[in-house]
Amino acid sequence: MREDVDWILENCQVWAIVGLSGNPSRAAHGVARFLQQRGKKIVPVHPKAETVHGEQGYATLADIPFAVDAVDVFRRSEEAGQFVDEAISVGAKAVWFQLGVVDDEAYRRAKDAGLRMVMDVCPAIEWRSR
Repeated sequence: MREDVDWILENCQVWAIVGLSGNPSRAAHGVARFLQQRGKKIVPVHPKAETVHGEQGYATLADIPFAVDAVDVFRRSEEAGQFVDEAISVGAKAVWFQLGVVDDEAYRRAKDAGLRMVMDVCPAIEWRSR
């Protein structure tokens, strides 16, 4: 998994962040800001399609009119797998499941489709530990 963590952090520039809203008390809000401060383009994905940290939001991954490299999922484990399938559909290179988000079957689907994938880790924590 370490290899995939490093690859995603180094090679993915456009991050679709599923569950990112304008609520500053949510973990996604802080992680998105962290990624943005390190030169990554963030794309909020939330049913409300809110603009967050100056970036236009979209209701679904399929609504994003440009390519995304990584899909970062801030949803419960039982809801997260569908975003692997959507990431595959939109041609993402990687999927990142946040701390506490684990779905072994979704992981297998991502890897079988050729995507890099990590689960139960935070990019902000991993970036600092490199």
